[in-house]
Amino acid sequence: MSHDELLALPTTVSVETAARAIRLGRTRAYEPARRGQFPCKVIRIGTSYRVVTADLRRILGIEPN
Repeated sequence: MSHDELLALPTTVSVETAARAIRLGRTRAYEPARRGQFPCKVIRIGTSYRVVTADLRRILGIEPN
């Protein structure tokens, strides 16, 4: 995922999108998300998991201009 793509992401993204950004596979991303051990803040909404984009950018060292 490119720098520009990361800056264009909405406020929250799916676990799959976050996993792609940090180069994790889908299954390897959902396991820690379910256990509360994902490297970014994860919000559970019903049966869905959403990753906070600002936190994702922070761990990747990407700041908006």
